Amino acid sequence: MLDERGALARGAAEAIRAGYEAYQAERARITARARGRFEARDWAGAQRDARERLDLRDGVVHRTVGEVRAELGGAVQDREVWRRAKEAFGALAGARPDFEIAGSFFNSVTRRVFTTVGVDPAIEFLAADAPPPREDPPQHRAFPREATTEALLARILRAAPLSAPFEDLARDARLAALELDAHVRGLPDRQPIDAIEVARPVFYRGKGAYLVGRIRRGGHLTPLVLALAHGDRGAVLDAILFTEEDVSIVFGFTRSYFHVELERPRAMVAFLSTLLPLKRRSELYTGLGYHKHGKAELYREVARHLAEGDDRFVPARGDRGLVMCVFTLPGLDVIFKVIRDRFAPPKQTTRREVMDRYRHVFRHDRAGRLVDAQEYEHLAFPAARFSPALLEELRTACGDGVRVADGEVAIRHLYAERRVTPLNLFVREADEWTARQAVLDFGCALRDLAATDTFPGDLLLKNFGVTRHGRVIFYDYDELTRVTDCNFRDLPGAGPGDGGDDGWGGGPDAGYDGGDPPFYVGPTDVFPEELLPFIGLNGRLREVFLRAHGELLTGRWWRDIQARLRAGEIVDIFPYREEQRLRHARP
Repeated sequence: MLDERGALARGAAEAIRAGYEAYQAERARITARARGRFEARDWAGAQRDARERLDLRDGVVHRTVGEVRAELGGAVQDREVWRRAKEAFGALAGARPDFEIAGSFFNSVTRRVFTTVGVDPAIEFLAADAPPPREDPPQHRAFPREATTEALLARILRAAPLSAPFEDLARDARLAALELDAHVRGLPDRQPIDAIEVARPVFYRGKGAYLVGRIRRGGHLTPLVLALAHGDRGAVLDAILFTEEDVSIVFGFTRSYFHVELERPRAMVAFLSTLLPLKRRSELYTGLGYHKHGKAELYREVARHLAEGDDRFVPARGDRGLVMCVFTLPGLDVIFKVIRDRFAPPKQTTRREVMDRYRHVFRHDRAGRLVDAQEYEHLAFPAARFSPALLEELRTACGDGVRVADGEVAIRHLYAERRVTPLNLFVREADEWTARQAVLDFGCALRDLAATDTFPGDLLLKNFGVTRHGRVIFYDYDELTRVTDCNFRDLPGAGPGDGGDDGWGGGPDAGYDGGDPPFYVGPTDVFPEELLPFIGLNGRLREVFLRAHGELLTGRWWRDIQARLRAGEIVDIFPYREEQRLRHARP
């Protein structure tokens, strides 16, 4: 029996290795297309590639599970076979430079077979199972100091592995050098640049290409990102970023994943950690497109946090959600969402529809405005680590998916997201200038979302949040829909297409007093003139919004966006501010 189990285990391990290698090969083919998409300015093709790669892993895992079931037959639930299969797979994959990604792939297969609650170390790879760290070759190329910063940046741009010609490389290097020299002169130590070290692969996302590196000045390291765009006259250096905050936003949790050709993900994560020491490894893996391994890393970070302290799960700060029970660990900037068993009025959506919307966000261009949510199944935590109030809420409101027994809270399904400050609380508690900036960025968030065919549905401020960098993002997806699926209408009595003579809404002449409308309203109808009262801005903040974003309250603006989207336009949304773009770069 032992020999038979050994043979079965080796067969299962071989099947999983073959599945993983097929996944990595296809993933590499899709990723490698990013350079050609950028050089050809094939933005629609880049979007298709992004969706194809996001869907790839689940399909390969599903196929591999079927092959393993066929291989094991009646022994598919034999835990001893799986324990030995883990050992065999570790021997097969132990020398791989991407062992941690391979181990997560193996875990995905086992969890599909066993529906494990929590983590089973006997048949799943943990961080401790990784082979000893090896000496990886450098992930970067060093460019020593030149006579001028301009010459140094020009050399870096010429060395970039791109075939697209620059519109004016010398001009780009000169303008970027002015920015970087001014930054270095303003630093307290004023030490000159010794070298710039640039990651060997180019990071592609959407319509951008990024050279990612770091500046060495004596004992100091400074992050550096050279953001490239490709216009109709050639490639341009669109922006140069050299602060940890700006580079962190480029790698932010509200962005789509990079397409970057890597053989050694762990080594690249180590390199990026020297640029962004405050960013968790889970976020770096996710940003590189290894979202499933990023999810595993996040779970380990949560488990480590619980093991090293006495933090308890408590209800998250903010208004109580009608669809989700939301909780957090005070010492960790993560929130957890569990779908309630029943939704209180006026919510009319279903559990399946909520999950579909989260899936849509996962596959969609998040434009820096939608929080990336990691989806988990069958997790378990000690009941003693939950506050009594939260434990009671989970029992009563989420009992269909949460089981509390034997000192453990088993959660069938949840989402984990980065914690941000709810916008309604932020504007209430911040000083007036800061609150005004948040309201202005709230309008910018609505514009960015619209440009990527996203209409939040529920525009209450409590459904938006503010990141530690002051950016407004959206995180409540239960009413999210596509802009192109909405019917943006003007209220009766409003001017044709402009929402009335005053430009802001129907007002008293619109023939509508806020009660039941005296005209038919379809399920997809939206009246932009009525959005402002619904949003809930008052006083000076209301006036700030109107002055900067009043056109968002007109049907014409939304219909114009719809026309552009339906015509196939892909709007530029950059992970940096407009004023950070170099003056010439308007592709």
